Amino acid sequence: MKKRQDKKTKETLLGFLGLGLDNQDEHQRVTRNEHFLLMGGSEDTHEKMQDTAIRFTESLKKKGKAIQETSKEEALDLLREATRHTLP
Repeated sequence: MKKRQDKKTKETLLGFLGLGLDNQDEHQRVTRNEHFLLMGGSEDTHEKMQDTAIRFTESLKKKGKAIQETSKEEALDLLREATRHTLP
């Protein structure tokens, strides 16, 4: 019988996937930076996702942290803050 591992595997955040679903012009939009892969969306939606990605990356740099050193909670807080500036 196999023993269950008691060691917790440390979770590491590697980045985010942004997916826009409102594209109607059949244009394929893909943007990639060090923390995000953004795919799809209308021109407006994709631009908002790009702005969010930029704001998140700038906030992370201001904290002097790599994304791998950031807890899930802290990363989500930074993402929420970045999104606040881009959504109505």
